[in-house]
Amino acid sequence: MTVHAFVDESRRNDTYYLAAAVVQPRDLSALRAQLRGLLFPGQRELHFYKEKPARRRLILATVSKLPFRVDIYRAGCRNSEEHARQQCLARLTDDMLDIDGRRLVLDSRQERNAHDDLTIRRALGKRARDTGVVYEHLDSAGEPLLWLADIAVWCHGAGGDWARRVSPVIGSVVRLD
Repeated sequence: MTVHAFVDESRRNDTYYLAAAVVQPRDLSALRAQLRGLLFPGQRELHFYKEKPARRRLILATVSKLPFRVDIYRAGCRNSEEHARQQCLARLTDDMLDIDGRRLVLDSRQERNAHDDLTIRRALGKRARDTGVVYEHLDSAGEPLLWLADIAVWCHGAGGDWARRVSPVIGSVVRLD
């Protein structure tokens, strides 16, 4: 099964989360259109923590019915958030190879993108071209599918009722600590 993954992060106390929204290529266009349809006039992107609770519930009720899943990777980050991110990203990249992932899109962190590039290249190994995996960093305002990871990881990290509400789209939670 060829898939694309759209990756965003979250941090809760000393736990770092990296979430990958896994999407079938046939669903890409329709999902983007549905997500853009959730924006208010003039709004450029959905960033879940900025939304009010009632709007979060509405967005989540809509999104939880869409055809995608989110895999979440978590690691302790008390000593280094960057180390935790790279640990999660290396495992995510390995897992993408296992499911025939073809495209990995990460929410851009500007100057820190180089850390991700190095981790992905190491995970892909010497025969990176043979894997067929392409990866890039994009701004979340330009790629609505990044919002899926943002929504899911925020809810999962918040716990309680939010974690319960997002559970239908959570594929797996991989603990690396």
